[in-house]
Amino acid sequence: MLTRLAEYIPILSSLMAFVFAFEVLKIYLKFKRKFVLWWTIGLFLFGLGTMAEGINSLFGWSETNFRFWFITGALFGGFPLAQGTVYLFLSEKIGDRTTIFWLIYLLIASSCVALSPLSIPADFNGKLSGDVLSWQWTRLFSPFINTYSFIFLFGGAVYSANQYFNQINRESKFIACLYISFGAILPSIGGIYMKIGYVYALYITEFIAILLIYRGFRIFVKGEDDVE
Repeated sequence: MLTRLAEYIPILSSLMAFVFAFEVLKIYLKFKRKFVLWWTIGLFLFGLGTMAEGINSLFGWSETNFRFWFITGALFGGFPLAQGTVYLFLSEKIGDRTTIFWLIYLLIASSCVALSPLSIPADFNGKLSGDVLSWQWTRLFSPFINTYSFIFLFGGAVYSANQYFNQINRESKFIACLYISFGAILPSIGGIYMKIGYVYALYITEFIAILLIYRGFRIFVKGEDDVE
């Protein structure tokens, strides 16, 4: 029963991510900052990735949905969110150059995933996994982009928390950054469990992650409103 319920958690994650993305989009439309735009894109892509997981649970496995899931989740994953952090903390020139490099990288990787034949074993259980890719070397693209994403997403949250630590009237921002940093690390943990066969661990950690990041976001925004 619990296993069956876990299959539908991605649907909740998608709804949460899309609502979150809409809130961040409103901030972008108001201030027109690049890092906010990238965060909006990141949340939208996160929602698409979990939506693919939900589609798999509701309607079963399909080749198209699998490729869509792998590209939006395993490849793009946290990249747009991390790139927003790059634009926030580093120069725009660095942001633009890394954007060009990684978008070319992701275009090549996505093309390989889209073109790879699939090898479906006789005992296939219908779960989303990169094991069905015949070109297994295409899976080597994801660790590099995911490491980059983790460094800037998790590292950026930790750096911000350190900046706000012990600052007067900045306790709420410190707490917000802690929520975001914990949320940033959870999908990576879920991904590790998924690789060893615990697919639902990823679904659960993704859902908790989006809740924690959203909570951190709301605390941060409320702190800004209080200052104003």
